[in-house]
Amino acid sequence: MFSGDTLFLGDVGRPDLAQKAANTSQEELAGMLYESLYNKILPLPDDVIVYPAHGAGSACGKNMMKETVDTLGKQTNYALNQSSKATFIKAVTDGLLPPPAYFGENVAMNKKGYRSYDQVLAQGMKALAIEEFEAMAETKGALILDTRNDNDFSKSFIPQSVNIGLSGDFAPWVGSMIVNVKQPILLVTDTGRQHEAVTRLSRVGFDNILGHLKGGFKAWKKAGKKADKMFRISAEQFAVEFKIGTSKVIDVRKESEYAAEHIAEAYNRPLEYINDWIKDINTHEHFYVHCAGGYRSMITASILQARGYRNFTEIAGGFSAIAKTDIPKTDFVCQSKVFV
Repeated sequence: MFSGDTLFLGDVGRPDLAQKAANTSQEELAGMLYESLYNKILPLPDDVIVYPAHGAGSACGKNMMKETVDTLGKQTNYALNQSSKATFIKAVTDGLLPPPAYFGENVAMNKKGYRSYDQVLAQGMKALAIEEFEAMAETKGALILDTRNDNDFSKSFIPQSVNIGLSGDFAPWVGSMIVNVKQPILLVTDTGRQHEAVTRLSRVGFDNILGHLKGGFKAWKKAGKKADKMFRISAEQFAVEFKIGTSKVIDVRKESEYAAEHIAEAYNRPLEYINDWIKDINTHEHFYVHCAGGYRSMITASILQARGYRNFTEIAGGFSAIAKTDIPKTDFVCQSKVFV
């Protein structure tokens, strides 16, 4: 069974994404989902193989598994074990985060049409010499998207570029951070990963890829072009510098991750809402920023730096590394709106 967005492994489809189009409440849509699952899918044999349209990391669900295939009867799924339609509706509607902003643009593209993948790939695979790359960045208003891993990016990168690594939830974060699917994009990738970058961008509607830097960042550096770097420290160094009651810390993980455990007195400002909370930053006061492992905090740091903020330090390894230090931690949640 190719179950699309109806049934995932570990989860079911979100009932809130089609509210405007259907002119129906999410509870009503959840009720329709219940009928489809319990009356049409669950009566099928347990050995039916399920291939869902999305997996872990997708914003189309809240509890998806990393596995890509399983049988109908073996998978663990909270939504398929509800005692009634009412409890099902409550279970699938509780804890839904706002859909990524680019979802609406994807809906419009699906209705109005879009360029063929072959055209998008041909343009994105254009290897641009440094001079042409720079000219396009200037004249086309293009965003320079650096897809290298966060560690390589932190050491040296093209000024004003934003880092969203391919070795992570690349496409969903591009969608959440850039939003405008028509935004011109110039790519900086590791050698041989241009095709992957263009393909994954196109899958979420980002088709205006002007090309990629020929030779990648190594060519930029070899040419002696101006480069920037990120002020990144280890969790061990952070433990030396951290002072309870004095040090300002921004935790950009999800609310649920923060609630489970976090640095005492840290402020939770999820990356997906950066455009809302960035305006509250005091540019004259230093702060630290971290996520779970470094991927999201480097996205955050690159956006902050591209917008002119320099008064922060990013922590390598994120909370996974911080948890191994003796820095005070808590699961108590209490924070002010004005945080730095």
